[in-house]
Amino acid sequence: MSFDVVHIVLYLGIILFATKGLGLLMRKIGLPQVTGMVISGLLIGPAIFSNLGIGFKGLINPAKPEMDVLETFAEIGVILILFSSGLETDIKALKKSGAAATAIATVGVLVPMALGTLSAAMFMGGLYTLGDHAKLMNALFVGVILAATSVGITVETLRELGKLDTRAGTAILSAAIIDDVLGIIALSIVTSLNGKGSIDITLLKAVGFFAFTIGAGIPLRALFKWIVTHHPHTQRTGIFALVMCFAYAYCAEKWFDITAITGAYMAGLMLSGMHDTAYVDRKVVVSGYMFFTPIFFAYIGISADFSHFKISELMFGLVFVVVGIIGKIIGCGLTAKAFHYSNHDSLTIGVGMIARGEVALAVYSTGKSLIERASNGTVIGIDPLVGTIMLIILSSVLCPILLKMVSKGSNDSHQDNPMQGTVDSITERDE
Repeated sequence: MSFDVVHIVLYLGIILFATKGLGLLMRKIGLPQVTGMVISGLLIGPAIFSNLGIGFKGLINPAKPEMDVLETFAEIGVILILFSSGLETDIKALKKSGAAATAIATVGVLVPMALGTLSAAMFMGGLYTLGDHAKLMNALFVGVILAATSVGITVETLRELGKLDTRAGTAILSAAIIDDVLGIIALSIVTSLNGKGSIDITLLKAVGFFAFTIGAGIPLRALFKWIVTHHPHTQRTGIFALVMCFAYAYCAEKWFDITAITGAYMAGLMLSGMHDTAYVDRKVVVSGYMFFTPIFFAYIGISADFSHFKISELMFGLVFVVVGIIGKIIGCGLTAKAFHYSNHDSLTIGVGMIARGEVALAVYSTGKSLIERASNGTVIGIDPLVGTIMLIILSSVLCPILLKMVSKGSNDSHQDNPMQGTVDSITERDE
């Protein structure tokens, strides 16, 4: 398929201008920039205007062959997002998080996943629909989107309240790291099962991939350390890291039927906590954020198809938001209570885990092929895009409000926070 380079250049200019402008606007009003980036895609594409009957169908036509190029850029963008997440994961803090944070994260993933899956099944006709493989995959995909937490807003709110280094604050930061890992693993398992493979084979492939990750990661980490020691803060460290990122992404997808973003995340994890890790994240990945990542978020909006939009999709979006928020509060809060946290701390932990961000959109983009469609491409299952965008916006607004409400009158004692070193990087990523 041929495409016009000039049109690609024009589209890139429009996307970068729109995403930056609306991203900054969202930041000014206290919302994540990612929200503005997605909305910009909706505005410059046909999703909204083509249905208004005014003759204007957006600045970018997703039916053009140039969109294939933009899609490729978007896929690179989501890989870089997860690579950055891996780089920013503090392995030492992860080890120190203990049983409580691990349990909070695990239950905080399973409960929203279960509620999301059941909700999707009910909107597709009832629980009996889960007997159909395609509908089951669709429903599980909806549930997986609810798994990951984005704690950037939580961190800033707790810092403002002076409660970042409390027992509850430490638990939130630790659990957030773990549930990112669990959410990505869950997505990989669900997408692997989409080929109607058995759960045994899927888990075997997953184990094989993680064995490969560690086996290859140890010598590669040693090589990276040697490069950093002899050539610190140079381009070759960044190039080595990017090569490792793309190699892991390729091997995960082609060799183990694991999503490419999982491979990218594990590559980042293998390089995390080293002397030049922050330099790589700042120079290489941030450069990616300036180009590939905005394209990814905008592409989601540009490619959105609301031509067959039904009121039921809006209703599902509202249910999706409710179960996404309640699932985290119940799952994380009750688990914290089981580990002898006070009622107040348990509620704080539950509320602090409700925010969603870029990882939710990354999961949507990676797994959207699981949405059940008719032979003509019409969605007959559940497309959670509207719900995902609503969840990101509403959870980002509600999280600081609820945290401030539950903090009133508390007398939390402060403690040393093993996660303090990762706070700034988490905040920067989510902004």
